Amino acid sequence: MNTVRIESISKMHKLLGLAPPKHPHISIFNWEDVQPQEGANEKNDGLAVFDFYMVSVKDFPCGQLKYGRNTYDFSEGSMMFVGPNQAMSSTDDTTSSGWALIFHPELIRHSKLAKKMSEYTFFHYNVHEALHLSEKEKSIISALVDQIREEYSSNIDVFTKEVIVSQLELLFNYSQRFYSRQFITRTAHNSDLVSMFEAHLIDWFDSGKASDLGLPTVKQCADKIGMSPDYLSDMLKQETGKSAQEHIHYMLIDRAKNELLSTSHSVSEIAYTLGFEYPQYFSKLFKNKTGMTPSQYRLI
Repeated sequence: MNTVRIESISKMHKLLGLAPPKHPHISIFNWEDVQPQEGANEKNDGLAVFDFYMVSVKDFPCGQLKYGRNTYDFSEGSMMFVGPNQAMSSTDDTTSSGWALIFHPELIRHSKLAKKMSEYTFFHYNVHEALHLSEKEKSIISALVDQIREEYSSNIDVFTKEVIVSQLELLFNYSQRFYSRQFITRTAHNSDLVSMFEAHLIDWFDSGKASDLGLPTVKQCADKIGMSPDYLSDMLKQETGKSAQEHIHYMLIDRAKNELLSTSHSVSEIAYTLGFEYPQYFSKLFKNKTGMTPSQYRLI
């Protein structure tokens, strides 16, 4: 499989057949203006790895996108976020409308936003976990994007970068709010996913997989359900108040308590049964969560 690394905004413009960007570190373009260079992307095969962030909205069905090993329909009104070093490719040349905002990490380096980017976990969601905007939400996002485009298209001065970075942060904060709304409106569906997640954890421990394969991880659980780790954790946080890792720890401690009080197994034996390679890590986690060591708990 061919992979093209796109290091700069200007290279992205060139590959898409767009005019040179007006700013070296940020650009907004319309999908209907894209005219990829011949041979720039081999259909169904070529992958592109970005060194920058991308936020994109497609306004109507426009074929499919390949993300990792999976292919997804890009549905109407979907807002997609892609972080640096993620590989994507288009699998359909169908013309579409909408826009894409791309910006290089250099734009926000040394800013408060750079430190805050890890909070915007949707940049690590899978494509099928896109944000589906209402008409009102779409108009809010579009207005913000128009302001950013206007700012970098005007005469650049000492305030330009600060203003753009502030507008980007506002855009991401709104996106975070709208994702929260999406979690709420999908409560019935999410409840099924929570049940699947909990059933998977129960099976992991009941079947002996923990002692054979080790502790369950958020990624392993997410892969089983068909979700990205960050989306799973954010969804669980919205539904239950606990992240995926907190759920795993809760079940671990609950199992450990039962073993400590109902068996004569040593602390080390219990640790290995639960999937810990080193018993001292189990004891440390147990004390952190309960305020006492496993041996102390056994005596209460």
